[in-house]
Amino acid sequence: MDLHLRKAEDCAFDMISLGEIMLRLDPGDGRIKTARSFRAWEGGGEYNVARGLRRCFGLKTAVVTAFADNEVGRLIEDFILQGGVDTSLIKWVKYDGIGRTVRNGINFTERGFGIRGAVGVSDRGNTAVSQLKSGDIDWDYIFGTLGVRWLHTGGIFAALSETTAQVVLDAVKAAKKYGTVVSYDLNYRPSLWNDIGGKEKAQEVNREIAKYIDVMIGNEEDFTACLGFKIEGNDENLKTLNIEGYYKMLEDVVKVYPNFKVIATTLRTVKTATVNDWSAICYADSKIYNGLSLPGLEIYDRVGGGDSFASGLIYGLITTGDPQKAVNYGVAHGALAMTTPGDTSMASLKEVENIVGGAGARVQR
Repeated sequence: MDLHLRKAEDCAFDMISLGEIMLRLDPGDGRIKTARSFRAWEGGGEYNVARGLRRCFGLKTAVVTAFADNEVGRLIEDFILQGGVDTSLIKWVKYDGIGRTVRNGINFTERGFGIRGAVGVSDRGNTAVSQLKSGDIDWDYIFGTLGVRWLHTGGIFAALSETTAQVVLDAVKAAKKYGTVVSYDLNYRPSLWNDIGGKEKAQEVNREIAKYIDVMIGNEEDFTACLGFKIEGNDENLKTLNIEGYYKMLEDVVKVYPNFKVIATTLRTVKTATVNDWSAICYADSKIYNGLSLPGLEIYDRVGGGDSFASGLIYGLITTGDPQKAVNYGVAHGALAMTTPGDTSMASLKEVENIVGGAGARVQR
């Protein structure tokens, strides 16, 4: 497998992400509907990957997004800066004073526990980033003048509006023009597609974007909902994945999209909100690479676990080019991220490598 990465010395950034970043308000151990106080974080499917690559793995990353220029937007920017991610590519939009025409997104998220699942309530209509349209971002400057080794984006951003899907297409086409590797997380969210054409529209959009992707990330439901592939012997009511049927589906996927050099999928069996079996697989060079298996993983906050898997996977691919090592980095990083609160990772590279190497949870002194 050769992803043909651009040389680091020729690029300002190892990786950039394109997507929405919202203010996450977390009621801690309580419930949204009874909360009297919230803890503030930042989070976004695409951004979380860039932050993990910067904060845990030490790569140079930046985010392409848009904010309404007000105190909430500047608060989210401050969170991003604390994570070490470059903010120079953010588009700031004049605020109208009340949010009628432009605003910043808010995501209320409560952690689940035991038999009570996690709950997320997003408030993201008319956000600045959802109004991005073709021509708003100078991709030739970003990929050509500055230079970027890797672009990551995904189906959440593509689903925000009719115009953001075209922004994704502009970005991935420009990335390919300049030799930048592109990864994409399908991340199907029915609530985002319902009012703009549903599953049929999701497939129309994602099938076009998929033509330009090198590393495709998604679970079995994502491939069915976004690209129309079905797993033989699997249906929506099954609680476990038919692995053999899934492998067969991957073979069908790469026949349609031979440009996919890597396909990666997290494997999660939910026993309770706080105990999951956790692993992943990576498909590359017509082979299946099974990631670390972490049965009975105890979870503190599951939100962002898949994004942290993606950043570990990408780090492994960039630094080693070895799918086996990459999927193991992804599993370990995703697991560690789910042991702490918030969307983003608090893990270190040393901790990830310890998990990959088989270390347990003994006290570090």
